[in-house]
Amino acid sequence: MTQQLNTQVFAYAKQLAENAFKAHALTIKGLEQVAELQLAALEKQTQATADFIAQAVEVRDIDALRGLWEKGASLTREQAEGAVSVTKEVVAVAQKTAESLNALLQEQQKAANEAVAAPVAAIKKAAAAAK
Repeated sequence: MTQQLNTQVFAYAKQLAENAFKAHALTIKGLEQVAELQLAALEKQTQATADFIAQAVEVRDIDALRGLWEKGASLTREQAEGAVSVTKEVVAVAQKTAESLNALLQEQQKAANEAVAAPVAAIKKAAAAAK
């Protein structure tokens, strides 16, 4: 009886460790996707800002300054729109990761319920046969 219990406990612990590894892998994958999105956005913003600064250095008269002012306003709007877009993508990645983790958790709960139900059913069957 003890051997059977030990076998079940070890099988459950193994399954728990495997699912923890899967959850960790899913989380790391999500974090990598978020980091890639943010890094791409940062690179794009940095390049646009560097171009703007390069143009600002070349301003020599008031007309060029007006043009630069308009470009700066446009650049600010574009960067704000880009930040909103990246935020939406990050939320989508986080939601997908959460859904995957939830599916993994449900799978774990189902397996645990089945692992507990099987020995109980066997004991009931043995008790009924003994009568």
